[in-house]
Amino acid sequence: MLIAARNGITEMVKRILEKFPVAIYDSNEDEKNVVLLALEYKQVKLYTFLLQQFSKNESIFRKVDKHGNGALHITAANTDQGNMQRWPIPGQKFVRNSMPENFFVEYNDKGETPETIFTKDHKNLVKSGSEWMSKTAESCSLVAALIATVAFATSTSLPGGTNEENGKPMLANQPAFRVFAVASLIALSFSVTSLVMFLTILTSRFSENNFEKILPWKLLMGLTSLFLAIVSMIIAFCAGHFFVLNDSIKVAAFPVYAVTAIPISFFAAAQFPLYVDLVFATFASPFGNPQNIIDPE
Repeated sequence: MLIAARNGITEMVKRILEKFPVAIYDSNEDEKNVVLLALEYKQVKLYTFLLQQFSKNESIFRKVDKHGNGALHITAANTDQGNMQRWPIPGQKFVRNSMPENFFVEYNDKGETPETIFTKDHKNLVKSGSEWMSKTAESCSLVAALIATVAFATSTSLPGGTNEENGKPMLANQPAFRVFAVASLIALSFSVTSLVMFLTILTSRFSENNFEKILPWKLLMGLTSLFLAIVSMIIAFCAGHFFVLNDSIKVAAFPVYAVTAIPISFFAAAQFPLYVDLVFATFASPFGNPQNIIDPE
């Protein structure tokens, strides 16, 4: 059964426990039982099954290995196993919240807490993540600043000029001018928003807890604002350029305007996997509420 637990074969563990209920107390040479092995190898489905079936059997969840490591110590360690490694902080919180407060052992034989182990084992990951996020924020902030500069200059340079008598734009009644005015305003607003978000990333404290929600949220908002600013700037350019064309070639210009969307498409496609990861990291929980598992009603 312990081999099945390591490999996350929940159905086999279930069948074995149906035939031999006492097998729930089995442990290996490191004194790790089925619960600790499920956590060590990041078998979330198996741990969920154990919660559903054996949550009242406190002894199997309070079990420690030969080094005094409990469930939280095992979860906090960076073992590079399975699928919980992608969300280490929510995974640890999921396990902690699956049992009453102060249920799990806080100190192992070395006097280490789960938080100490987590910080030690993820030090290199936090460092590399900080460097990557800083470089990304620096590059994107330069682009956002450039777009903000262009958008501001564009919004103050009205196509066709202004009426000297009342100061109103000469082409205010043209549909293309309205598109230009709205798009240039949106480009300026979102570029400034993007710039501010990336600057807050550069001035943030890159701790492991900030990587759970705060930093992914800032990067998500920054990239979203930057993308919208780029799209709005190109729309404003096309609308402003529309006025300088002769009526005879305006129709032929539409395919050219459409071609300008190609760079945006490449940018969106390149950033899409990162964008999806940021959305899930910011808004979705990969584990859910453990109390809903224990008490589904």
